[in-house]
Amino acid sequence: MQDFNQIIGHKRIIKHLQNAIRLKKVSHAYILHGEEGMGKKTLALSFAKTLQCTEEGLNSCNKCKSCIQADSRNHPDILWINNEKSSIGVDEIRTRINADIMVKPYQSRYKIYIIEEADKMTENAQNALLKTIEEPPEYAIIILLCCNINTLLPTILSRCVILDLKPVNKELIKELLMLKYRIPDYKAEIAANFSGGNVGKAIKYASSEDFEKKKEDIFHILRYLDDMELHEIISGIKTISENKETVFEYIDIMLLWFRDVLILKASNDPNLMLFKDEYQIIKKQANTRSYDQIENIIKSMDEAKAKLTANVNLDITIELMLLHIKENYNG
Repeated sequence: MQDFNQIIGHKRIIKHLQNAIRLKKVSHAYILHGEEGMGKKTLALSFAKTLQCTEEGLNSCNKCKSCIQADSRNHPDILWINNEKSSIGVDEIRTRINADIMVKPYQSRYKIYIIEEADKMTENAQNALLKTIEEPPEYAIIILLCCNINTLLPTILSRCVILDLKPVNKELIKELLMLKYRIPDYKAEIAANFSGGNVGKAIKYASSEDFEKKKEDIFHILRYLDDMELHEIISGIKTISENKETVFEYIDIMLLWFRDVLILKASNDPNLMLFKDEYQIIKKQANTRSYDQIENIIKSMDEAKAKLTANVNLDITIELMLLHIKENYNG
């Protein structure tokens, strides 16, 4: 059961949607944009439920027939468009939306289409959808969920209300993990920090044994970093990294480690650290590096992530990043 009140963060977007409902100025087309796990589906469902709720308030009642149907994804007037294939083609848009949208709602005020992974639509599919967005029936609402808004045509973007999901406050995420998912304080703090403000990622990390293993794998390298040769570090990283997504996770863990190194050097207060159990090793690494060197290491990791996002060769990118780490050491 989902509604606006249960959503963590995204208050600006919720306020915008509730104002549109209150003022009776709901748009015919919305784009919810944000990375996987940020809460696009939750927001879309909460919005659709509220619009169709028989109580006609600013939040769904969660009790009426319409709300119950929406929660089970069996609502005849809330239609989810998803596709496990690599792309959403023009035939699917024509069949599931264009040919269906002229049929009036079965039981509710609106007929709502939620297109998951809308950035998978081909150009022809988008052009087919554009014609519907330009002249929709009065009762129709189309909500596009996407991770990469740059794949959508400018003509689509110009006709939609675009709502960008922002990172959620880490303390709110930590509180959610501890209260709702019964995650211990220390583990919840690590997951919240590692998630980058992404609630879905935080839940996944906090409840995943695989994540704990990844953390320990990279910690083994980080603990002995200054005593290892460059080729040993490279070999270690390659051994534990299965693909690009895994490498991103390892780099994020390394970033948190070196931010602890920087925090400890600046404050000398272990209570401010995330990885408090690693105090002695992190203290040693802080003592053998200057502020500039630590900042250079953090910068090299951010640059590595940017290069990997741009599809630069993985092996070369990782080797350069690790070379920077080794160079910035006074031991």
